[in-house]
Formats: sequence, C-alpha cells, structure tokens
Amino acid sequence: MSIAKVIVDVPAKQTDRPFDYLIPEHLEEVIQPGMRVIVPFGPRKVQGFVESVEETSSFKSLKKVIEPMDVVPVLNEELLLLGDWLSKTTLCYKISAYQAMLPPALKAKYERKLKLVSENANFMLPDGLEQLFARESSVLWEEAIKFASIHAIQKLVKEGIAEVHYEVQSKGKKKTTKHIIPLMSAEEMLIYAESLTKQASKQKQVIEFFIHNREPIEQRQLLERLSISSSAVRGLVERQVLAEKNLEIYRDPYEQRQFAKTEPLPLTGEQSTAIAPIHASIRNDKHEVFLLYGVTGSGKTEVYLQSIQNVLEKGEEAIVLVPEIALTPQMVNRFKGRFGDQVAVLHSGLSVGEKYDEWRKIQRKEVKVVVGARSAVFAPFENLGIIIIDEEHEMTYKQEENPRYHAREAAIERGKIHNCPVVLGSATPALESFARAQKGVYTLLSLPSRMNNRPLPEVEIVDMREELKEGNRSMFSRVLLEKLKDRMEKQEQTVLFLNKRGHSSFVMCRDCGYVVKCPHCDISLTYHRYTNQMKCHYCGYEDQTPLQCPECNSEHIRYFGTGTQKVEEELTKVIPEAKVIRMDVDTTSRKGSHEKLLKEFQDGNADILLGTQMIAKGLDFPRITLVGVLSADTMLHLPDFRSSEKTFQLLTQVSGRAGRHELAGEVIFQTYTPEHYSIELASLQDYDRFYQSEMMIRRNHSYPPYYYITLITVSHEELMKTVAVTEQITKVVRHKLSPKTVVLGPVASPISRIKNRYRYQCLIKYKQEPNLKEVLKSILDHYQGEISSNGLQISIDVNPYILM
Repeated sequence: MSIAKVIVDVPAKQTDRPFDYLIPEHLEEVIQPGMRVIVPFGPRKVQGFVESVEETSSFKSLKKVIEPMDVVPVLNEELLLLGDWLSKTTLCYKISAYQAMLPPALKAKYERKLKLVSENANFMLPDGLEQLFARESSVLWEEAIKFASIHAIQKLVKEGIAEVHYEVQSKGKKKTTKHIIPLMSAEEMLIYAESLTKQASKQKQVIEFFIHNREPIEQRQLLERLSISSSAVRGLVERQVLAEKNLEIYRDPYEQRQFAKTEPLPLTGEQSTAIAPIHASIRNDKHEVFLLYGVTGSGKTEVYLQSIQNVLEKGEEAIVLVPEIALTPQMVNRFKGRFGDQVAVLHSGLSVGEKYDEWRKIQRKEVKVVVGARSAVFAPFENLGIIIIDEEHEMTYKQEENPRYHAREAAIERGKIHNCPVVLGSATPALESFARAQKGVYTLLSLPSRMNNRPLPEVEIVDMREELKEGNRSMFSRVLLEKLKDRMEKQEQTVLFLNKRGHSSFVMCRDCGYVVKCPHCDISLTYHRYTNQMKCHYCGYEDQTPLQCPECNSEHIRYFGTGTQKVEEELTKVIPEAKVIRMDVDTTSRKGSHEKLLKEFQDGNADILLGTQMIAKGLDFPRITLVGVLSADTMLHLPDFRSSEKTFQLLTQVSGRAGRHELAGEVIFQTYTPEHYSIELASLQDYDRFYQSEMMIRRNHSYPPYYYITLITVSHEELMKTVAVTEQITKVVRHKLSPKTVVLGPVASPISRIKNRYRYQCLIKYKQEPNLKEVLKSILDHYQGEISSNGLQISIDVNPYILM
C-alpha cells in the first residue's frame, strides 16, 4: 500500500498541509513526488501536488487518487524543498509557492494528449494504442487510457516513444506544421526512382533527397531547399512513397533571427582578477555569493559569459536573471551568440505557448542556459553550476503579489542546495548588498574602469529654476537644445530619458485648483493625448478629458506635468527635422515592438530615442554620444525611504548609455533640486560617496540595511473597519514583539484608496525578532474567517520594496 501526501489547490489556512490519499494499485509505479494529480476533495475533484510518497498513514479509510496529470514530475525534489522555503519566508500558502514555479500554461485549463514522437522497432505498442496512432499522431489522454494501462504509457514515455502534452484551452495550443516523411526504405526508393519518366525530374530530386535524409522535414523547408513546388511532393504522397504528417515544432520567438557566433574576448587585468574567485568556486563546488561591482561599460557581461562557459565545460547548467526591461534583443544576442541553441529565454514578452515551449526545453534537458526575468530563477534544472543576477539592484526582482519573494534570496537559497556560486552584478548595487559585501557576507569583486579605459561621460547639471527665471518656459534647457542640434549636425544619436509615461501627469483647473481624480482610488488621473482620455494607472478607470472644470465651470482647465507624448510633440516643434523614436508602455505593448523600435534606432533610422525606464539599461549603441535626463528629480519626492537610492541608480544607469565606444559621451541632468546629494553624486558616478551619505541617513532613521522591515497592509470597503482591524493588529504586534522593535502605525497608506477599498498600514522595523513569523502567522490565522467571508484583505510583505 502506498500513500501520496498531496497539497491540494485550495488556498486556505485549513488546507495548507498535505492530505493523505491512497494510491490505487495500477498507479503505484506511476505516482512520484512533484507530479500533479487529480484527487477528490469534499464533493469536487481538484488538482494537487504530490509532496511525497509514504508507506503508511495515520488515517483510516482514505480516498483514492483519481489520476495523475503528469507522466514525469513537473517539480523536481529540489524545487519541492524550495517551495517549502518560499512558503515559510514569504508567509504564503504552499500551493501558491508551487504554482509560482510553473509556466502559465500549466496553470490554465488544459486538455491532455498522448503523442507519438518516435517509432522504435524493438518496442511494441499495446494493440489498441497501435490502432489509435495509425490514424493520428496524438490522441486524447482519456482515449489512450481506455486501451493501455498508465504503467504501459509511462514505459513508452521513459523509452522516448511517446510524450504527454497539455493542450491549453484558450491559452494557445502546441504549434504543428506539415512535415514530409519517407514511407519506403532507401532501397525501395532507388528502384521507384528508376521507374520514373524523364519529365518527373522534380520527383526524382525529392526521392534523391529522402534516400540520403531519412528524418521528417517541414514541407516549407523541403520546397525551399530543393526549389520545387508542392505538386511534386503531392504526387509522391498520392503514390504512398512519402506521407504528410502534422508534427509539433517548438514555438521559437527567435526563429527569424540569425545569431552571429561570438568567441570569448581576451580579458583585461581587472576582469581576470574578478573572474578568478568565481572560477575557483565553480571548480571546488563551493557556494559563495559574489557582488560584481563594476562601473557601466566595464565588461561585466564578458565575465558572466566566461563563467558560464566554465560551468558548461563541467557539464553543469546556468541561470542568468536580467531585469524585465533590460531583456533587450542585445542581451539575448550576447548569450545566443556565445552559446547558440543551448539557451532558453523566458520573459513576459513571450506568448503563453512560447513560454511553455521554452520551459519544456529546460525540463527535457535540451538546453543548458536560461536567460530570463524574475521567475526564471525557478527553471527546473537539476545540475546547477552558477546563478547570475545582472543589475541586481533592480526593483523588478521583487514580486509584489503572493508569494512576495525576491529573486536574489531565491537564487541564494538554490545556490546553497547546489553548492554553486551566485554572482550579483551592478554598477549601483542595492545598499543591502553592498553592506553585506563590506561585512564579508558576500565576496566583493570590483571592475573600477571602463573597457579600453574609455572615460566616463561628462555630466552637466542644469538648474531648471534658473531657466525659468531667465524666461525659458520650455521643457528643454537652452544647453540641452543646443547640444541636440549639434548632434543632429554631426549625425550622432541622442537618448532622452523621462521618468514616467503618458502625456501629462494630471489635469488641473487654473482658476480653482481642482485636480481630476479617480472616483475609485485616491490618486489623480493621468492624461493620455492620443485617445484624449484620462486613465487611472491603478484600477484602469478611464474617462474623457473635461473641457471645463467640474467644480467651478472655468474653461481654464490645463494639463500639468510632462509625459513622453508631450515631449515628442515639443521636439517636433523645436527641431522639426529630427527623427524621433518614442519608447514607453504605450508604444511597446504590441509583441515584438520593443525589438523593432530598438533595431530601427540601431540602424540609424532615427536621431533621438525618447523613452521611460525601459531605455535606461542594457543599450549599447556606438553612435549615442548625448544623454538628456528631462526630469532627474521625479522619483525623489515619492514617500519612500529608497527614493534617493532609486534616483541615484537610475541616473547612473542612464548616464552609462553615452560614449561607450570610440566617440566621447555627454550627459545633461535637468532638475529643480540640483543640490540634492543623489543627483550631484550620480553626475560624478561616485557610488562610494553616495553609499556613505545614504547609509548615515538610513542609520539615523532605523531603515535597512541597519534594520529589517515588514509591512502589513489592511484593506476593506469600509473605512472604519479598515482602521479598527489595523489598530488591533498594531496592538498585538507591539505587545508580542520585543521592546527594541519599532512599530509605526496604524496610518493611512500613501495611496489611501484603490478600487474603492480603503488601505491602512503598519510598519515594523526590527534587528532580531526570532518569533516574528509566528506572530504574523497567528494574525493571519485569527482573521482567516473574515478574509474568506467579509471581504477583508491583509497583506504581509517581509522586506517590502515599495511602501505605497
């Protein structure tokens, strides 16, 4: 008797533990830990994950597992352990942790199919299956198990003869294309070719091809290769020399692209010094966290590539994480160019089907390297040799919904399990990471100078208050305008960076000061010019822009702030001959548009690239010699203790786009607070001094890295209810934690209402608080009933990155 311990897909406190199910006799050899199964739960059938298989259970009269959903486990042993760690550290349910590790296709509605992938002469198919497969290369799972036992099917999969596929309903299916397959042996084909007349020369050509190539080939490729029409093939299919068959092919988002093979570059002295300890760690199977701190353009990517090369030569695998917005074609080029087909790419720009196909390549061990955004940290490798996190300071590595994990922490946890190095790279490391490197928790590796000793670009800070005094009301300072025109004459390129999207930040009446706000959220609406609409970027509410003030009926209603669309308009007024490419959320929302726009800029079809956050990093174009930052202080005024750090990082990154090659670069920061240390030190690219200044402020105000923080946010449709629950929670936290711990609140969140729900929060700052997790879990347990029945929401973020 075997017992499966199953975590069921019912996210609630009462069900957040394994349930015992009896494994039916015919499935005993089949069910393994990490598989998804269908089990009875109360009156319904639900999906669950098998955590382990045991011999005994302490419960009598167990229900039986209905059937497995997988033939091979979707989570390996290590990922099951990681799920456990994830649920404990982020206080989420285990089922949420397991699902976070899988591609979206495995979370949707699905239709399961069994598919024949090769015919092995030494292996007999069960009779019924043979008849099924004679008609079709893939059959519904429900049909297949009528004719063969699951055990027999599992054997077919193990032998590589069949595969199980999940055809995702309404989320994209497997991609199939028409393939041509030889039905006759090479000898029979020779005889058949001799019987053909002279006029059938095209058919002879096809037969000739299949005498030497016995593998199925896509019809499109065959016609291209032999320069023939489909009629020649059709004739041979009719005479049963060849057969047509729809076979599945991987959806390859990069199939239209040729990647030029690149060879390792000779390393500089600094790079050799930095890479040596990483190589030693790989060689000795030793887990160590390295912080690779190198200025922009210092050659960090080459260090990554050669470290991965080292890992691959050892027969191991590598994960490379890059921020979502930096997954530019350039980054993919570098890895595909060096490692070719051994690379899978995972990011949000791919369709559900493409993501699933890339994930399957990893699971089937067809690739050795994964390049991807945050969730790629869960790639199902079993023999990891290195994990690299590029731009490790980026906020996108933190997931803002359950499970609220940080990819850096998940990577370090996997590094410990696999005894392999984790490399964190950045020109502007997160303060927490740099502090750990200073303390010796991480090993610091430095690349202090740019490749070929190129100088860092000259940065000029322009005080926009002075510009206003001098009568310049435009969004471009005189010096920036002058330099823009100069670059146009020299035929060099410029990047203009704006720290937000949309046309104008808000719509305001100049007579009475009324600002148009979202009726459901406590935030002003953003104006979008192309649709002449106002949108809420929190709940999606949209409205037409009013022609007069709803409060005082004045017609002096104007748009305030600066958005990318507005800058583009202004540019065409002041430099009409300039070709501008605008990159923001609106222009890059269509698939492939991000890549297309960058390619246009790279090919020199535009003079100015204007964009938001997404152009701040990863770009490396030789003709960019000027970078203009239009509003350097936008982020400084956010109610967030990390705002100075984020400003410094962003400005340093964006400055690093200029003068990376032969031509010298210049940068201009336009700001209303030129005296702020984060702007001043970003202009000097002086991270060390910034680190000293910022650490002093953090120490004085008890913020990370001196203290850990946890944020509890309570939301409900009734204001009084929200306040009462937050007060109660704050009281419990104060009472149960040590007196040294600082508890702030209850207080309204900076955005106090979203989607008609009021939001209050409580912030906990602590140095050591061993029973914090227990206290927080007990709070969630206490309010469990109200959470499920009364619309109450309590979210707990351990180490939050956004306090809004």
